[in-house]
Amino acid sequence: MDVQQMMVAANKAQCFVSPPLSTLIITINTPSLNPNTPSKTPMRTSLSFLRLFRPLSRPQTVLFRPLIPRYAAPRFSPFFSRHFSVSSAPFSASAVGFVDEKEREEEERWDFSNNETEAKFVFEDNDGVFADNDMKHLVAPEIEVKELDELPEQWRRSKLAWLCKELPAHKAGTLVRILNAQRKWLKQEDATYLAVHCMRIRENETGFRVYKWMMQQHWYRFDFALATKLADYMGKERKFTKCREIFDDIINQGRVPSESTFHILIVAYLSTPVQGCLDEACGIYNRMIQLGGYQPRLSLHNSLFRALLNRPGGSSKYYLKQAEFIFHNLETCGLEIQKEIYTGLIWLHSYQDTVDKERIKLLRKMMRESGMEEGKEVLISILRACSKDGDVEEAERTWIKLLGSNDSIPSQAFVYKMEVYSKVGEITKSLEVFREMKKCLGYTSIASYHKIIEVLCESEQMDLAESFMKELIESGMKPLMPSYIKLTDTYLRLNYHDKLESTFLECLEKCRPNRTIYSIYLSSLVKVGNLGKAEEIFNHMGKNVTIGVNAKSCNTILYGYLSSGDNLKAEKIYDLMCQKKFEIESPLMEKLESVLRSSRKEVKKPVSLKLSKEQREILMGLLLGGLRIDSDEERKNHMIRFEFNPSSIPHSILKRHIHDQYHEWLHPSSKLTAGNGDIPHKFNTISHSYFGFYADQFWPKGQPVIPKLIHRWLSPIVLAYWYMYGGYRTSAGDILLKLKGSSEGVKKVVKALKSKSLNCRVKRKGRVFWIGFLRTDSMWFWKLVEPYVLDDLKDFLKAGSETADDCAVESRDINFDSASDSDEKGSSDYSEDDNP
Repeated sequence: MDVQQMMVAANKAQCFVSPPLSTLIITINTPSLNPNTPSKTPMRTSLSFLRLFRPLSRPQTVLFRPLIPRYAAPRFSPFFSRHFSVSSAPFSASAVGFVDEKEREEEERWDFSNNETEAKFVFEDNDGVFADNDMKHLVAPEIEVKELDELPEQWRRSKLAWLCKELPAHKAGTLVRILNAQRKWLKQEDATYLAVHCMRIRENETGFRVYKWMMQQHWYRFDFALATKLADYMGKERKFTKCREIFDDIINQGRVPSESTFHILIVAYLSTPVQGCLDEACGIYNRMIQLGGYQPRLSLHNSLFRALLNRPGGSSKYYLKQAEFIFHNLETCGLEIQKEIYTGLIWLHSYQDTVDKERIKLLRKMMRESGMEEGKEVLISILRACSKDGDVEEAERTWIKLLGSNDSIPSQAFVYKMEVYSKVGEITKSLEVFREMKKCLGYTSIASYHKIIEVLCESEQMDLAESFMKELIESGMKPLMPSYIKLTDTYLRLNYHDKLESTFLECLEKCRPNRTIYSIYLSSLVKVGNLGKAEEIFNHMGKNVTIGVNAKSCNTILYGYLSSGDNLKAEKIYDLMCQKKFEIESPLMEKLESVLRSSRKEVKKPVSLKLSKEQREILMGLLLGGLRIDSDEERKNHMIRFEFNPSSIPHSILKRHIHDQYHEWLHPSSKLTAGNGDIPHKFNTISHSYFGFYADQFWPKGQPVIPKLIHRWLSPIVLAYWYMYGGYRTSAGDILLKLKGSSEGVKKVVKALKSKSLNCRVKRKGRVFWIGFLRTDSMWFWKLVEPYVLDDLKDFLKAGSETADDCAVESRDINFDSASDSDEKGSSDYSEDDNP
């Protein structure tokens, strides 16, 4: 059937006289940009053609069926877990969780071992309301659009019918070219009809592209109803980036988005595990109340509250203010406050560094007045709060309630009770609780060993601490590093330098070394005057990038040199500290100034911040791997956000190195404090204009792009950090690199790699490109980057050998022998769909 026959069938369909189905089973060719020109490749079949001409007067309320799979949310263990997921029971948004990964190696998780109690909140009741179940009850404005048969011109009806057929079958680049070819006659009403029709046949992506094309036309007038409907559909498909884009368009037009758009956007953010989405959901929730004046549904309050408690790694405690705001809104709106809300809020308060016990008392009183019993989670939270300030009386009352409950007592309850007694100096009772734990539970947890060793070290009962350390080693439990650090730190304080050295050497045999234990040993060597050995240890720390030196270790060795009168070496350390921009302690600076004056060397004044060549190359590699840059509204100052996957062993090793590399650029809130050597999984730099070049090249409009001059910057060190941050080694030993950007940008990268004799294949999965170095090609890539890969990461990333760790969960379904999921050319390829 040719195009003219198709137009005749279209006109008949507009009059709602449907011909027999057999007459509409047609095969046509790819259209040209003009509806009157025949085309050349097969298009969609008759069913979609039939759907084109259903009347637009159908009811506006549509039951939406999500296009992504829904997963049952796991129940969370009361113990510390590193597997992030977004729960959906009892009242969360539909959940999408990370795939569970293998338990970390001892050396990568030692710094979390004392936080076994940093558990996610346990929800006891699985019966609740899903926030996305309320979406079909939300009211949205109706779109006023003319029917095809209402248009007076026959040619306009025919062309619109042709566009309705053609546009959903094409990708973004071709779609825009088709619309541009019709620019002479297309008007606001025509484009609105096209967008609405695409939404009716569930081609929402096409509808969004038509909407974005409309906005660029000179005749465009903002249509609140159309924007609302399209934003709602994009949000229901969990395409939160596009939904947010339309949401911002509505606000920029001086309008307040409808309640449905607020609700659906929040649900979309809560339904994805992408980092940063929870913060965005909180911001939209607050604006929904403060800007829109809406009263969110009960299910939305509960979904957001649950998402706050499900934050991994104990980071929920930073959302206390947001949780209190949700609680306040539930109260003021007169909505039902479920038991989990009270329990979760108490749980959050108990994790604060300074516990508001009066607030906890008030919440417990409100629970009792509502007829709710205090469950195990509340009692554990009370014990945790008591352990912060040594409230023995309250802890013992709570313990009696725990014993009287039908539930088994979790191991962390014993740890909290031990800590309560240690706070008031009753070490004997802490020991009794430790022994009582084995009798009650039949085992002793790793956290309890760490706690009892810590308690004994603080009371300087070293014989007992050493015996428990020996018992812990013989038990085979991991990790051992926290207890080794506590022992060596106590030996340093007590001047037991021989024991400190033997413990340090024993630690190196059993654990992966880290900076904290090396710094303690360095301080011991300097304290006893063994500067030769101290210099050897300091140099080893500097050469091993996974250990590294920091301001504290530099000040320690500088103190040793100044005390011994070795001014030449002191000057060298001073130069190193100036190069790394480390701060010199005030007492040392006074001595150092006299040394520098005697050698006629001027004291260097602080210079303005500037990235070194190594820092610039590292930053390039991280940006290719997915690092984010945030800019202010005027794009004058820019902030780099470092985010590392807490479930990835390579990321856990890499984050310390990156933290050290950019320490002088870090925001004060991201710098380490005294006594806290744990590097967070997320930290950021100060906002500075110096990062403007990188923002313009990699994040020009808040979305990642591949720079036009990327071929000039792909040095071996850039490739190495791209691999360490955004790459994976598959179980077969192949190497994959993840990349976001346009097809043209990916071609430039591939061309640049081939110019370095690196053959690769490209696979597109969703909106993410994967560059694969397969078989022998992976070996050539590895030889190029190996000198720049961190030593501790080489076993995890070396090409050609099988991996025992499923670190490539995200890329395990990449098949380079199959066609890409999307092959469009010449279009923007960024999306929130990062998980193939």
